[in-house]
Amino acid sequence: MKTAQDMVAAARTRIEEWDAARLKASPDAVIVDIRDVRERAKGKIPGSVHAPRGMLEFWWDPTSPYHREVFAGPGPYVLQCASGWRSALAAATLQDMGFEVAHLRGGMTEWIEAGGPVEGPED
Repeated sequence: MKTAQDMVAAARTRIEEWDAARLKASPDAVIVDIRDVRERAKGKIPGSVHAPRGMLEFWWDPTSPYHREVFAGPGPYVLQCASGWRSALAAATLQDMGFEVAHLRGGMTEWIEAGGPVEGPED
């Protein structure tokens, strides 16, 4: 049996990982927050785009009836979750679909620890 941790470790061997410093220094990066709405309501990276992990592949795929234009641009796209596990798996999936994406290695936790700005919480 493979554990979730095994799957994350395997994904990390083949995807691009950014740290908070690189993300802060990349104003053109499209930050894609894949956390659920309850997590995002507690605080988000300013300017980030919300794309719940359950819809990510459908919103990204230009042939899908659910495609979102925000994912048709040149990027760079950096996926972000709470701690970097879900975003690693999501980045690997999008890479398997042929898209160039990276993820924030330590997620929102790393962003906050690095002093990154946070909007929210929302009511």
